Amino acid sequence: MERLNSKLYLQNCYMMKENERLRKKAQLLNQENQALLSELKQKLSKANSKANAPNSIPDLNLSSSSSHNPTNSSTN
Repeated sequence: MERLNSKLYLQNCYMMKENERLRKKAQLLNQENQALLSELKQKLSKANSKANAPNSIPDLNLSSSSSHNPTNSSTN
């Protein structure tokens, strides 16, 4: 009986160590997965913004015309 308890105790210790090793590996894989998901979302966002834009160079005149053109503000 004593021998069986010792054997079971050692098996239990081994399983706990293995469980901890696997838990750490799972955490690392989860972190890597989250980083890859974030990277994928950024790439998709960039791809969508490029697909929606007529060209990849923004028209600076459109974004600043209302603040720098006094004729637009006086007609409103």
